[in-house]
Formats: sequence, C-alpha cells, structure tokens
Amino acid sequence: MRNIAIFAHVDAGKTTVSEQLLSHAGAIRVRGAVDAGTAHTDRLPVERRRGISVQASCAHFSWRGEEINLIDTPGHSDFAAEVERALWAPDGAVLIVSAAEGVQPQTEVLFRALQKAQLPTLLFFNKTDREGADADRAIQEFRALLSPAAAFLDSPEEMMALAAEENDQAAEDYLNGVIYPPSKLFPLLQQAMAQGRAYPALRGSALKDEGIPALLDAIIDLLPPPKASKDGRLCAILYAASQDALLGRGVHVRVFSGALQNRDAVTVGENQHKITQIRFWTPDGRGQDTGRLNAGEIGVVYGLGDLPVGTVLGDGALLPRPMELGALREPLLSAQVTPLEKGREQEVRRALMELSGEDPLLSAAFNEETRETTIRAMGKMQLEIIDETLKSRFSLPCVFSPPKLIYRETVESPCEGFVAYTMPKPCWAVIKVLIEPLPRGSGVEFRSVVAPRDIALRYQHQVEKAIPLALRQGMLGWQVTDVRITLTGGNHHEIHTHPLDFIVATPMAVMDGLRRGGTKLLEPILEAHITVPKSAGGRVMGDINRMRGQMLSSSQAGSLLRIRAELPAATSLDYSETLLQFTGGRGGMSARLIGYRDAPDTVQETMPRRGVNPLDTAKYILAARSALDGGIFDF
Repeated sequence: MRNIAIFAHVDAGKTTVSEQLLSHAGAIRVRGAVDAGTAHTDRLPVERRRGISVQASCAHFSWRGEEINLIDTPGHSDFAAEVERALWAPDGAVLIVSAAEGVQPQTEVLFRALQKAQLPTLLFFNKTDREGADADRAIQEFRALLSPAAAFLDSPEEMMALAAEENDQAAEDYLNGVIYPPSKLFPLLQQAMAQGRAYPALRGSALKDEGIPALLDAIIDLLPPPKASKDGRLCAILYAASQDALLGRGVHVRVFSGALQNRDAVTVGENQHKITQIRFWTPDGRGQDTGRLNAGEIGVVYGLGDLPVGTVLGDGALLPRPMELGALREPLLSAQVTPLEKGREQEVRRALMELSGEDPLLSAAFNEETRETTIRAMGKMQLEIIDETLKSRFSLPCVFSPPKLIYRETVESPCEGFVAYTMPKPCWAVIKVLIEPLPRGSGVEFRSVVAPRDIALRYQHQVEKAIPLALRQGMLGWQVTDVRITLTGGNHHEIHTHPLDFIVATPMAVMDGLRRGGTKLLEPILEAHITVPKSAGGRVMGDINRMRGQMLSSSQAGSLLRIRAELPAATSLDYSETLLQFTGGRGGMSARLIGYRDAPDTVQETMPRRGVNPLDTAKYILAARSALDGGIFDF
C-alpha cells in the first residue's frame, strides 16, 4: 500500500495530474477537467462551479498490484489549513512545480512543510508543453531556493550522484564511473529521501498526458509503504470531515496503530461514540463499505458525532510526528456574519460552529451583546466559499462585514501581574507572574521558578496550559505574542483549591500584568512575489515604497521582471488586482504571511472583546462558573 498526497501552488496543474493518475490506473473511464467542473477529486458543488479545489479529497486505486490512497489537496493559499491537515495522513508526497513559472511562494511554503513533516517527496515538473516552459531551468531554481538535492530520475548519473552522498561504497563506485541499475539504486535513494536528502524529479505535461506512467512507477518504486505497527493499541487522527446526505457527518481518519471497525465504542475524553459505518473513498466520491480500518489505512468513519478535526483517537504518544494546527499558515482576516433574516442568529452560530469543527482555525465566536458571530479566514476567497456554503448547505443567506485584518500585540515593557482568586469559596489560587517582551517572531515562552511546596506541580502545569487562553486577547483585543511569562510566586491551599482554579486565575493574573505594562500593536507582514513586464518595473518599485514595503531581490526571465518584496498586509492586500489592471492582465502577485512587526504609531486598530474581560474579575469568575451565557472557554 501507498498513502500519498499531492501538493502544488495554485494553477500548477495538481488536480489535472490527479485525474491522469486515476485514468492510467484504470480507476476512471473518462478524465475530468477542472475548468469543466468534472474533476473526480473536486466533489463539492462549490468546487465544481468555481473550478478550484477547496477540500482535500481521497481516491483509492491500484498500480502494478499495489494499493494507493491518493489525497488531492487545495492549491490556493486561502485553504492552507486544509493542506496542513492533509499532511497528517500520508507517508509520502508528490510536489508539483510548474515548469513555466518555476518555484512560486506557495511552492516554498509547501516544501518547507513537507520537510518539517519528514515526508519523502517526489517532484513533478508539470506544464512542459507551455510556451516558455523550461524544466531544466525550473529545477535549477528549485536547487538554488529550496534544496540542492534535486535531480531528474531520467538521468542515471544524477541519481547515482545523490546515492553517492549516502553510501561510501556508492561514492567510491561513482568516482570510478559505475552507475547502479534501478534495483540497486532505488533502495539507496529511498534511504536518502527518508532523511530529506534526495528529491527525485520527473517532468511532463498532465494536460498532454506526458510523464504520468513514469510518475506512477516512481510512486511505487520510491515512496514508502506505511510502517508496520507492532503496537496493538489504537492510534488514529481525524484529519478532515465531510457531510453525507444519508449518513451524516463523516470524519476522514488515518490509523497509525491498532484498528477501527463497525460498532466499536470509541472513548474521547468523558464521551463515548459508537462507529456506525466505515468506508474508503472510491474515485466517484461515493465510497465503498469496508467495515474495518487497520494500521496504515485511510478511510471515512461515521458515528463519531461532532468530534473536531485534529482529534486523536487512542494513544497520541504513538503518533509518528507532531501534528499541529496553524503551523503552515494562520488566518489573516476576520469578519462578522449576520443572517439576512432576523431571528436566525443562533442558526448561523450553530452552522459556523459546525464548520469550525471541520476547520478549527475558523474560530467561530458568538457575541451575546451584538448577536453576531465572528470568524477568521485566510483570505477573501475563503470568505466567499463560506458564504456559498452557508447558502447551499444550511440554507442561511448571510451578510458578511468588510473583512478586518488580524493584528497581534505584545507587551511594551517588563511588568508583573497578580491575582488572589480566593473568593467566593470554594476556591484558592494565588498567582504572581513576570511578563517580558521578546524579539519579533519568538512566540510565547513559559517557565516557572516557584517551588512545588508553594504551588504544586500539577497546578503549575495548569498555569502553563492556561497561557494560550490568557493571551488570546490583550489590552487592544488582539492575540498577544512575543512574550516570556515566568511564574514567580503564589500558593495553593490543601483544602480550598479545586481542580480548575489555576486555569481560571491565570488569565486574570496575565491581564493584570498587561494592564500595568501596556501593549503595542503588531501588523502582519507578507513576502510577495511579483511578476510584471519589464516596462512596469519602475511603477512597481514606486508602489512598494508607497506601501511601506522593502524590495528584497529582482531578476529577469525573458521579457518579465520578477520582484520579491516584504509588504505590510494592510497596504498590499488588494495590490494583485492593481497589478492586473495596469499591466493589462500580464502582471500578478502571490504572497504569504511571514510574521508580525511593530505597526507605525499612525496605525491604531483594536478588536472588540469576545467574552468577559478577565480584568472585570467578578463578572469573569461568574462566567468561569457558568453563571453567565458564554463561558470563558467558548471562543
């Protein structure tokens, strides 16, 4: 068996490659087309209407007697969260690179993510039929920007050179002019690929049906099968979710250890769920009943209720690698969602909470005072898709507020925060923290210098666990980052301290410190790749300065100029549309979030608080004890 996923920058031809793979394997009779809305891996109505992939989808087929689960992922950066979760399921990957455009911003993001996930990866340089395409130039660019360990599989000498880096005998033979046959060469390449030190590449044109059989062979010859699990304990992860008209909500599951089967009772937290049906995906999207998923297999499980994507079934310690949300890309925009018909606010809330179960980064939050639900999104395209989904799936036409950029904030100077949560009884949690600013991009650090006799270790762990809760909205209403929080003092009580007291108290202590130290605004910064005719270069460079940006590099490719720049998101979100207008459609821009920096004093943005402010301690304690609507954990 092979579990593989296909990744690519948008419009690199990823879904067309998937269609050709299914066709050559005999899994489909007629190849679908993205533009016609007939691609077999684009199954949602919105995907077929728009001709883009929104959800990761799986198809099962066979080649040379081996079973293959193929996961086709979205290419548009607005759906990076879906791509990130798809990284949890496979054992190997195919990264599509356009031979015409070369390495694009999302290509680099995906490659770094594949490296971090330690997934052996094949490269396929697609669109060799395009005018101006040059696979040799594109792989040189890949070597320069991403990894020098990339070589075309149709060059035995280049492949032997990669193998020589891994094996002393192979190095000696290579120096003596010996080239190994595939039977001896491929095992060495597999070892190198597993260590991220070899990236075999192929070239072709999915549109012209060139290079596809060679890619299928390489998937079997070079990408690994699932590792055999010797542990009988269950370990599986929910990496996606979908709706079936008859069976309801199904969760896409990769099993790493143990097995799942129909009628199994699965316990998550304090709740137990009973599996009603298990399917694996067929290319037509209908699925086929299988009744059981063994270690190494991927399928769709029904009966697990509303368990959110990212839930681990069984023993999470058996996961082969870290699987976290938001590592690939974080949401950049927020918007308020209001139903067109008054009185349907709770329906909107429930619908968006359901969608948040499928994409936890949406972070749907309901404001009891305004009766509005706020969501987060990667970009305007994702908001448009959510709008269509609310109409088509939930029959809820809604109005979206103009999207607002998501900022961050950080503490201005070192400060101390304190809280004594000792009333009303029964409770006891006394906390003193030191909050210090860190360099940009540092994130959040926590440490403790308190002795266990003052605060028991289990309660110190509660303080650490509550830090993300405490920092999700600072004095300006934005998430707080680039800080070190040190637990410096406090105490527990042998009798009066209850299990969650320190989780409730931590946000009050942290906000007390932020109030004392004050916070400053951080704005999101994008790395932009801009391509325009050379005649438009002067205009673009002037625009970069006007947008408070910085040009990093420029290069020429024929009649085109490629510019790499760092730009504040606040000034550049709509610049791609401007480029299209003044270049007559010949210019374009793609961008990715690279971090947050101090915003100019002229930029003053705040976010309304969601939930009760921990500085209002009396009301906050009531919310924590569920005496008010919308507890402290509800957003």
